[in-house]
Amino acid sequence: MLTLALIGLLGGLITAVSPCILPVLPVVFLAGGTGGKGDGRTKPGATTGAPDAGPAPPRRGAAGGPAVRTAPAQDPAAPEAPAPDPAGAVRAPRNRRPYAVVAGLVVSFAFFTLLGVTIISALGLPQDILRYTGLGLLVLIGLGLILPPVERVLEKPFARIPQRQVNKEGSAFALGLGLGLLYVPCAGPVLAAITVAGARGEISADIVVLTLSFAVGTAVPLLAFALAGRRVAERVAAFRRRARGLRIVAGSLMIVLALGLAFDVTAAIQRTLPDYTSGVQRKIEDSDAARQQLSGLYDDSNKELSRCEDGADELRACGQAPPLEGIDGWLNTPGNRPVDLKSLRGKVTLIDFWTYSCINCQRAVPHLQDWERAYEDAGLRIIGVHSPEFAFEKKRDNVVSGARKLGVTWPVALDNDLTTWDNYRNRFWPAKYLIDAEGTVRYFKFGEGDYDKTEKMIRELLRQADPTVALPEPTGRAMDDLTTGRTPETYLSNLRIRGYVGTPLVDDKPAVYRFPREPLPLNKLSLDGTWTAGYEHFTAGPDARLAFTYRAKNANLVLAGTGKVTVVVDGKATRTIDVSGSPALYRLTDDKDPRTARLELRLDEGLEAYAFTFG
Repeated sequence: MLTLALIGLLGGLITAVSPCILPVLPVVFLAGGTGGKGDGRTKPGATTGAPDAGPAPPRRGAAGGPAVRTAPAQDPAAPEAPAPDPAGAVRAPRNRRPYAVVAGLVVSFAFFTLLGVTIISALGLPQDILRYTGLGLLVLIGLGLILPPVERVLEKPFARIPQRQVNKEGSAFALGLGLGLLYVPCAGPVLAAITVAGARGEISADIVVLTLSFAVGTAVPLLAFALAGRRVAERVAAFRRRARGLRIVAGSLMIVLALGLAFDVTAAIQRTLPDYTSGVQRKIEDSDAARQQLSGLYDDSNKELSRCEDGADELRACGQAPPLEGIDGWLNTPGNRPVDLKSLRGKVTLIDFWTYSCINCQRAVPHLQDWERAYEDAGLRIIGVHSPEFAFEKKRDNVVSGARKLGVTWPVALDNDLTTWDNYRNRFWPAKYLIDAEGTVRYFKFGEGDYDKTEKMIRELLRQADPTVALPEPTGRAMDDLTTGRTPETYLSNLRIRGYVGTPLVDDKPAVYRFPREPLPLNKLSLDGTWTAGYEHFTAGPDARLAFTYRAKNANLVLAGTGKVTVVVDGKATRTIDVSGSPALYRLTDDKDPRTARLELRLDEGLEAYAFTFG
């Protein structure tokens, strides 16, 4: 139990600093500094030794509303009075909004992740009611910060709590409740185990411990962020002088966030960000200890799949592909009819477990689109198994809309009860399983990454199914996820090039370039001689040369046209490549182990260079 709690805690900590959480951070930061209840410091000139001069003077309401008179001290329902410190000075009540916001988020996230589906089903409510509730709360809290009367209405339910600061932080707690309903963290094995158990109502002591520890883990970084917002508001004079303006900004931001979430604008932004926590998440949540602890939360069906490991370097026999069972409906098939895996014998099938609101899944879609275009004629079939992480993802219309926005055109099975998810012993969104022509699982990949390796396995299975098949060159996007320390794919495109140094590029016109005098840093490239820099490719002119400092075992370049390329590595000519015809991938260097080297290419005039990839 203790190990399980530790895994949940670490998983939550990693999740709370992942790119999936970025949309809520500005709201949490500003919410921590918009209390308006005093900054916790001694008020100038305030003492407890002065005689009572009668009724207390009017003071402004907590939300900046109309003036009210302080209730007599003996009134048990009176707001908490400032307390004197030992020196006799009065200290204003501390702004506890950061704690209220994070507490509300943790409570609603943990409660509704475990029991949301059960409650919704029992009451017969729409599956996406929780999401709409969260959006509504976010808008109301935003309006409350902008319009004080609205905030007072929101705080009324908490006003009966006597002599506690929490009755002044009711709207902050409500904000946390709303954020918790909209909180869609990047999914790993820990969150998968929690959501699967919650979706089925299979709540055990282990699941409760895992959920609470995960929620606490996510709360720690978020609380630090909220406290930082409070600290800034307390210490920066401009914030204190413009407290009213800050509240309006925070309220406006919350309303904008709600609209962004409602129309998936935030998802579009998140898709452009790298998943910088995936490596750490995998080491923690998919370690041997974690797998052992989490495996007890699954049944023993299809255990032969455990014979294969995630992202193996070679194809293996992982047992017969489990059937697609418990499916609530299909998309993108003729008449929305189901697809039977047995009907796909003779083809290579890729099963993709995904859910439309998962950012990790969204970032994987372009790779699947490339593979479908490149290999469908050669015998590849893709089936998406939509296994919802949250209740609102069970609604068919939501999935249809999400799939359309992402450009998902292949058949999609709605695995709302996660039956097929269990059949494959899955633990991740996204997850890809490759099935050969005989119906055997030969490879699987959990999470993002290793797209180049997955494509390599697809090509091998297609050749095994039909040794005479003619395959196109690997897709240009296949190397996007090269491992840390290896030079990434680099496009020779005037809009998409990265790592370029030297003479500024001239778009779509021949221009003369010169190498910089200083050595090229790692992952940087430069041009020399005459080049035409276009959107799709660079065209070599007279005396065209290209230099690139890279780290990898091999360097490759897509070239087209007719001519020769001389390859020079660290000042020594190593080979001459004959280029002829339409764009194709040419191997430039091939070493046994990764190394750092300066690559220089000397190209004949008229050759077109498209993109570098490194292996």
